Amino acid sequence: MMRIVYLDIDSLRPDHLGCYGYGRTTSPNIDKIAKRGVRFTHAFCASSPCVPSRASFVSGRFAINHGALTHWGPGGRFYYPEAGGHSERYAFFPRHVRKAGYKTVTFSSFGDRHLAPWFFSGWNEVHSFTLKGGAENADEVNGEVVPWLRAHGRDEDYFLHIQYWDAHGFYTYPEEYIEPFLHAEPLDFPSPDELERQRQLAHPRSPEFFHWSLDWPIPDKMPRHLRDKVDVDRLIAGYDGGIAYLDHHIGQILDVLRDIGVEDEVCFIITADHGESFGEQGIYMEHGMASESTHHVPLIMTFPGLARAGAVCDQLVYNVDVVATIADLLGLDVPTGWDGRPFTSLLDGSSTQWSRDSLVLEHGLYACQRAVRDERFFFMRTYHTGFYDWEPVVLYDLLEDPHQLVNVAGKYPDVVHQMDTRLNDWLADNVRRHGEIVDPMQEILQTGPFRYFGPREWEQRLLEEGAVDLARALRERYPEAFATRSI
Repeated sequence: MMRIVYLDIDSLRPDHLGCYGYGRTTSPNIDKIAKRGVRFTHAFCASSPCVPSRASFVSGRFAINHGALTHWGPGGRFYYPEAGGHSERYAFFPRHVRKAGYKTVTFSSFGDRHLAPWFFSGWNEVHSFTLKGGAENADEVNGEVVPWLRAHGRDEDYFLHIQYWDAHGFYTYPEEYIEPFLHAEPLDFPSPDELERQRQLAHPRSPEFFHWSLDWPIPDKMPRHLRDKVDVDRLIAGYDGGIAYLDHHIGQILDVLRDIGVEDEVCFIITADHGESFGEQGIYMEHGMASESTHHVPLIMTFPGLARAGAVCDQLVYNVDVVATIADLLGLDVPTGWDGRPFTSLLDGSSTQWSRDSLVLEHGLYACQRAVRDERFFFMRTYHTGFYDWEPVVLYDLLEDPHQLVNVAGKYPDVVHQMDTRLNDWLADNVRRHGEIVDPMQEILQTGPFRYFGPREWEQRLLEEGAVDLARALRERYPEAFATRSI
């Protein structure tokens, strides 16, 4: 008998949780759950942002193999090989678990928000409960989840997926949840000098171009520009308030489970689809590249009688490894078409051996990038910069430079070569293992990573701020987009 509650928290950074060492009181209920199980310090989504990551969750595959590396259009089409029937090799995770006799239930509006009907395949029950498409708050989520738990929480053998959006901008919780953080000690990063340097940047979600338009509906507590530390601190206070609000509602879930007498029997998994940038690479409140801040996610797993209470695991793991591990814990075979590997031995402590010494990370929505992450270094290769200003190859020494400010590729050519070899080997291995679809990155490169707005729209945004020189530079960068226009 196993009851699994999977808390899927959009845009959640691990370093803003108390159990990961954050000094602000954002997550007392998540922290309480963490004490019961294993906390992973180096968990990463294989592909970002939302659509690629959750496609990996339901498919067990990297984006290079499931096809949805961006939110729509070329390179954003979820691939399923047997349109006339369900594949055993490429089994959907919810369907795979359901076939084994577990009731699978999701409370999520993700498929509606991103027009992703494949996300809903295989569940016994799908509860989207609003038409807000991710704009619903935690109280609206719990308004549906709590009655379900009171009615069914004592049932045996279920997998319950609950998604919270409150850590995703913009932050719309009650005002009292931001107040404690408005007066908190400011964070060290970004420094005033670093923020001033970033004000010269001209990409989306940079300090001077923080919002996509000055006409964008912006909540009162949200700054319109990030021109000093006060603005940044206000933004981060909002993010922390969103975490505190959803954490309060996770506390309600715990209360219900306690009331019905099963709290100590429930297996919890707490994670995120991706993280969030707050100054890294000059990006704020966004998940826009194959960066450490975007791909690093929290992962907490409690399995009574198996997971070691309060244990910490520093091994590098993917989100696709999580679904493979769940299958393994339920006594199921891991489908051969999945890319994840079970790490069950890391949960029970029976072994510290693990097969991944590096991870490859993918992003195709705002830029075309692949990155390689090992214990110390973060390597990023950019194939298309989008609206960013990026060198083709970047290497960060995370030991010396945790905020990724200095490109040390020239200092460590041997490391660059090793990381590039890892990336090329990974690409070759995936083509060899699957090879049934065109690499979605190549499809995105044909059109550019422009989905929510293109060069012409971004030119208007620059002109909106009076940045004529920057608009001219953009036209020179993408002349084909402005072939019929001139200023």
